Amino acid sequence: MPWLEWHNRNDDLKATAKTPYRLLQPIQSLSHGDEDAPNMLIQGDNLEALKALLPYYAGQVKCIFIDPPYNTKSAVSIHYDDNIEHAQWLSILYPRLVLLRELLAEDGSIWTTLDDHEAHYFKVIADEVFGRKNFIVEIAWQKAFAKKNKAIISGSHDHLFVYAKKKENWKRNLVVRTPANIKSYKNPDNDPRGVWTSVAYSVPTEDAEKRAQYRYDIDLPAGGKIGPPAGRHWNGLPDRTDSLRNDNRLWFGKDGKRRPREKVFLSESLEGVVPDTWWDHKFAGSNQDAKKELLALFPGEEPFATPKPEKLIRRIIEIASNKGDLVLDSFLGSGTTAAVAHKLERRWIGIEVGEHARTHCQPRLVKVIDGEQGGISVEVDWQGGGGFRFYQLGPKVFDDQGRINPEIKFEHLAAHIWFAETGTARSTRAMKSPLLGVHNGTAYYLLYNGILGDKTLTGGNMLTMKVLAGLPKHDGPMVIYGEGTNMTNDRLRSLGIKFKKTPNDIRAR
Repeated sequence: MPWLEWHNRNDDLKATAKTPYRLLQPIQSLSHGDEDAPNMLIQGDNLEALKALLPYYAGQVKCIFIDPPYNTKSAVSIHYDDNIEHAQWLSILYPRLVLLRELLAEDGSIWTTLDDHEAHYFKVIADEVFGRKNFIVEIAWQKAFAKKNKAIISGSHDHLFVYAKKKENWKRNLVVRTPANIKSYKNPDNDPRGVWTSVAYSVPTEDAEKRAQYRYDIDLPAGGKIGPPAGRHWNGLPDRTDSLRNDNRLWFGKDGKRRPREKVFLSESLEGVVPDTWWDHKFAGSNQDAKKELLALFPGEEPFATPKPEKLIRRIIEIASNKGDLVLDSFLGSGTTAAVAHKLERRWIGIEVGEHARTHCQPRLVKVIDGEQGGISVEVDWQGGGGFRFYQLGPKVFDDQGRINPEIKFEHLAAHIWFAETGTARSTRAMKSPLLGVHNGTAYYLLYNGILGDKTLTGGNMLTMKVLAGLPKHDGPMVIYGEGTNMTNDRLRSLGIKFKKTPNDIRAR
C-alpha cells in the first residue's frame, strides 16, 4: 500500500513512543455538577493528553469525532491560527491518529471533518494508521448554502471521513426519522394498514437465468399487460407477484395503468432511515447555524471561523454510538462535541489546548448542565443534569532518567503497568490492592508506595518470602513488580514468579 513521505516522517512515526506519560490533575474550581460524573474536560496538548488517557481508556471509546485545523494557509480566527506548513500538519495529525486508534473500542469508529486543502492527504495517512480495509465511507456535508460570487467555484461542502477500528465489528445505527422523511408516506388508496411509500418492483437484470425466469408480463388492473423495462426484471417470480397483489402490496398508479411499485408501510418499516453520503444543511446544519449557536451562548464575542453545528454532531453520535457509550473529541474547539454528547446521554472526553478550554468550553458545558435550550436541546428534550471534571496536564510519571516521579501514587503506577503488560485499560475505580488483576491466566502484582501498609522507605516494596505470603493468592504464573527481591532466580522460577524491578523494567513510558 502506498504511503506519504514528508519531512521528519521517521521521527513522527516514533512520536507516540517518545511522548511522556503525564498525570491528569483535576481542577475543582472549574468542574461542575455531579461529582461522580465520568465526563472529562482536559486542557493541554492533545498528544500528551491522549497518552495520559491510554492506561485508563484504551479500547473503550465508541465514537471519536475530530475537527483538526484545515490548514487553509490563513490566520482565520483569534482562537487559533490555521496556517501550518504542510509537513508540519502531517506531523501533527499522524501520531495523534495512532493514539486515537489505540483508544477506540473494537467496534468503535472515528469521524474526521476536513476541506479540500488536506482532505486527500488525510485519507492516505488514515489508510495507513487504521488500515484501508477499515475505511467506511466519505460523506459530503453541506457546510454552506449561500454562493460566494467572488470565488472561482463556490465551495459548499466539507469532507467527513469515517473509519472503523475493525470494520467487521462496526454496526451503524439508523438515522432518526424527521418530519420530512415521514412526509413522503401517503395513503392514496386508503389502505387500512396506514400510510405508505413505494419502491420500484423491477431491478437491474444480473444474469441470463434471471432474465429468463423473472421477465414476464403482469396483468394491469385497468386491463392489458405490462412487462419490466428494458435491462430490468421483476423483483420476484410470478408466485411472489401474485401474493403481493392479493395482499394489496402492489401499486399500479391511480389509473391502474402503470408499472407496479411495491408498497412499504410506515408501520412496518425500520424505526429509522439508512444514512447516506450527502448531508445537506437541513439534515445536519451549517457553519452559519453553528455561529448563531455560539453567538447565543457568548453574545458579542468573535465567533470561531468554522464551528460545527450541534445538528451535525448529533447525526454522527447517533449513528456511531448508543446511550452510555464513550465519545471523545481531541480537537474540542468551542466544545460542541462534548455539549451534544452530554445532551444525548453519552459519556464524553474533550481535549483542547488553547485558553478557550476555560473561556468557551468550560462555561458552555456549565450552561448545558444547567439546562440551556440552544442547539438541539428542544429537539431532544434536554432539561439539564449530570456533570464533568476539569483537568490539566500534570507532571510526568517518569523523569528523563526513567525514575518514578515522587508525586506518583500507587494507583497511577498500577494503571501504567497494567496497560504495559496487558494492552488493556485499568478502571479508575479499581480496588487498591497489590494484585492488579489476572489477564490470560497470569496475575500481575505491584509492590509500591506502601501498598502493604509498611510506610518505611522501602518496606513492603521488596519481594521476600514474608511479603509473598501476605499477597493475594493465585494458582498460576505471576508477574511481580517491586524495588528488589532477596530471592534467587531459581527460587522465583520454582514459585512460578517473574520478578520485574521498578522502574527499570516498566515499559509504559
